[in-house]
Parts: sequence; structure tokens; C-alpha cells
Amino acid sequence: MTPETAPQMERYVLDATASKFTVHAFAEGLFSAFGHDPVIGIRDLSGEAEFVADTFENASLKLRFNARSMMVTNNLKEKDRREIEQTMRGEVLEVDKYPEITFESRNISMARAGQGRYRARVIGDLTLHGVTQQNLWINGEVTMSDDGLRVKGNCAVKQTDYKIKLVSVAGGTLKIKNEVQCTFDLVARNAL
Repeated sequence: MTPETAPQMERYVLDATASKFTVHAFAEGLFSAFGHDPVIGIRDLSGEAEFVADTFENASLKLRFNARSMMVTNNLKEKDRREIEQTMRGEVLEVDKYPEITFESRNISMARAGQGRYRARVIGDLTLHGVTQQNLWINGEVTMSDDGLRVKGNCAVKQTDYKIKLVSVAGGTLKIKNEVQCTFDLVARNAL
């Protein structure tokens, strides 16, 4: 009798230069009608995904974000951009105290959507501002290619779930709503 061989795991490492992760905050208050909804980009991110080749069994995903690397990406006046970034880093995220944001999957399910394309649902733990919330649901689409994979999707996060105080900027005329929308287009390369 021969021992059963372990399934072959494939490992992919995030290519930060080809990936994009944004957080869209929505304004309320006096200037909300003027379209001052900050879009925040995260420049410094890393991560990896693993799964059994061809079956996606034992799939796992780990992501790490440097909170200090978050910056406003949409077209705002320089003064407003600086104020929003200072407030975000200092008062909202407190990056000196909580410099890293992490996500680790607990469950990943995949459904074939076409040749090399899959719909994915990832449930995992998000640690933000020193608070870990379990069972964050992320929906996305995975595209496989010879040199790696690409994952596109989104999820919503409520800031108060992470003990983040809601603040205002621009002299109190611009307040950010509790729920922010995260969107991503992540590229990972096969780590042979």
C-alpha cells in the first residue's frame, strides 16, 4: 500500500506595483453636494494566496497594508488634500499607534464563471485600528493566466466597527459617512 501523496499547493505573491487598492469615503454635510468624496489609495501593500492546483482546495489569502501609505488620489485642492491626509493618518487611523492593516481569510469558495475565470467569496478577519472583526465578506472575480492571477472585487467597511471616530474636515463643513467602500484590482505572480 502506498501512502497518499499530499496535494500540490500553488503559492502566489502579490505584485504591489501592478495592484490597486482604493477606499472610497462618502461625504455628508454642507459640501457633500459638490462631490468632495475622498478616494484613498494604498501604495504599500503585500500579500499571498495559496491553494491546491486546479481545485482551489485549502485556499488561503493574507494581505498587509501600511496605513502610513494611504493618500488621497482624487482631484482636490492641495490644501484640502493635506488636511484630509493629516486627519486620516493622525485622528482617524492613528497610524503611529496602529501602522498596519491586515486581512486573513477563514473561508474561500470559488465558482467557475468561464475559461480561467471564477467568482470568489472570501470570508475573513480584518484588523484595522487595533481591532479585529471576524467574518468580513468580500466578493470578487479571479482570472487565472500562465504567469499568475488577478482578483477584482469590493467590500464595505463600517469605521465604527473598528473604534474609529468619525471626524470632519474643512472647518466642519465636510463629514465622512461611517461606511466606506473598498475596491481592489490585485495582481499576484506564481511563486515557484
